[in-house]
Amino acid sequence: MTGIPWEQRPDTAESRTCLRRPMMAMEAPWSPNWVDISNPIPDPPPVRRATFPFSTSALNGDSIEAARHHPFSLFLYFFLFCIHPPMPKLLKLKATGRREKKKMDEETLVDENFPLFSKRKPTPKPSKNSTTTAQNPNPEQPLTRTTNPTSPSSTFADLGLAEWAVQACKELGMRRPTPVQHHCIPRILAGDDVLGLAQTGSGKTAAFALPILHRLAEDPFGVFALVVTPTRELAYQLAEQFRALGSCLHLRCAVVVGGMDMINQAQTLMQRPHVVIATPGRVKVLLEQNPDIPAVFARTKFLVLDEADRVLDVGFEEELRVVFQCLPKNRQTLLFSATMTSDLQTLLELSSNKAYFYEAYEGFKTVESLKQQYIFVPKNVKDVYLLHILSKMEEMGIRSAIIFVSTCRSCHLLSLLLEELDLEVAALHSFKSQSLRLAAVHRFKSGQVPILLATDVASRGLDIPTVDLVVNYDIPRYPRDYVHRVGRTARAGRGGLSLSIVTQNDVDLIHEIEAVLGKQLDKFDCKEKEVLDNITKVYKARRVATMKMMDDGFEEKAKARKAQKLKTLAEKGLLKKKTRKRKREKASKIGD
Repeated sequence: MTGIPWEQRPDTAESRTCLRRPMMAMEAPWSPNWVDISNPIPDPPPVRRATFPFSTSALNGDSIEAARHHPFSLFLYFFLFCIHPPMPKLLKLKATGRREKKKMDEETLVDENFPLFSKRKPTPKPSKNSTTTAQNPNPEQPLTRTTNPTSPSSTFADLGLAEWAVQACKELGMRRPTPVQHHCIPRILAGDDVLGLAQTGSGKTAAFALPILHRLAEDPFGVFALVVTPTRELAYQLAEQFRALGSCLHLRCAVVVGGMDMINQAQTLMQRPHVVIATPGRVKVLLEQNPDIPAVFARTKFLVLDEADRVLDVGFEEELRVVFQCLPKNRQTLLFSATMTSDLQTLLELSSNKAYFYEAYEGFKTVESLKQQYIFVPKNVKDVYLLHILSKMEEMGIRSAIIFVSTCRSCHLLSLLLEELDLEVAALHSFKSQSLRLAAVHRFKSGQVPILLATDVASRGLDIPTVDLVVNYDIPRYPRDYVHRVGRTARAGRGGLSLSIVTQNDVDLIHEIEAVLGKQLDKFDCKEKEVLDNITKVYKARRVATMKMMDDGFEEKAKARKAQKLKTLAEKGLLKKKTRKRKREKASKIGD
């Protein structure tokens, strides 16, 4: 019905629709501010009004000529246009209440809860020279998905990396790419979003670091990439690996984590380093408190979530929302993890047709070169058996060991006990300041101390080649935590030993771990009489360690820390969620 003044149009459903919103009936050429209202839609609420500027092109000569005989209607057009500008095309709503954009020439990668895969990526047009493997004969089936691929026999040069990157790999002893590197690096270089699931020690860090540095060398600017990690120690290790791989690029890499001076971190970000490696909480605070920081990430090309199963945990949802709002939509999003969780499974189902998924994941699985053993002991003599195991390190050919405990209190008490027994140890837990945590990791990695006592803050990502033994002093509650713990040894094809100290209270946990792994742990043999010879010495050292812990006020610090944590969870609304989750888990176990 174009070209006919609206007052002369026949009385049809289309004309009545136009009369209800006369500002849409003006005969103007197409403009981005105009809306197709062939299907009647309700007026949106005022809070959702578009903020488009007034466009003089909306009124051309034909419109004025059509309204010349109705001066009041022309005034009405202007009045309605100013107070209620046209809306863009409304988004159709799913039954779940989520918005879904119409399919256009571009596809939008989105997550159900928040825009994780949020880049707008043009749909590739089929070329005449493309091979059949590069095209999808059935668009309903996912094209970019690799499940349980075989080990490739290629080189880094075959993956499309620059010569300097290939040389850097050779200098670091990386002769051939691992399967995760072989499949993910070309996809990242091609501009695809990637979710990679592979075992611990399989080279996931280099799988995303090498293509990022390759692209950075072509167009260097800052901030080029943002890497988000769940723990501070992993952030510092990733920074070391980025610097090692990009040593010839004069790479500027910044680490932004809690426990360090925020003013210095803000100044560092304002200098726009090439790569920023951060924990979610600290980067959120910097983005909210400094209005200049969001502009730093306006051109970021890559967002990486390392240990994605932990980063996507419900506790980080608020932080990730703030981070995503500051990143451009045309970024690449890369997720890497060693274990599959419900969040990653949901993401897999939502985006399986839009992102490349590499899956060398067959459930909770450990590497074949890892020897897994257990020792069953009474609870009150765990320390005695631990001392016996550590005293046999040199005899067993073990260079260094990591001992995992479940709580900060146990970690602190055990470190005092072992020091009282004249053993050199370093302790790593969240109650320590960041400077002391870094010092502990440095002492252990440099070989100054052969034993590291740690909570699960050290269970992910830490890659220390000299670690030959992992001791589970406390059995982890979840099998996936066990997989990450024992993954600190037997990395990159090397051998290793994991030893779990099992008490009468841990039998169900160890059976669950064995069921998930699909294998039984071997028994660690030791002579009980030889072990119990040191029981008096260990008990005496434990009493002294307990008194020292009371004197340094650790218990008061622990209570204050717990109260603050509960307050934070309550403010985020997560306390009730966790309580309900525990009730559901308990009910499911009873039902089984």
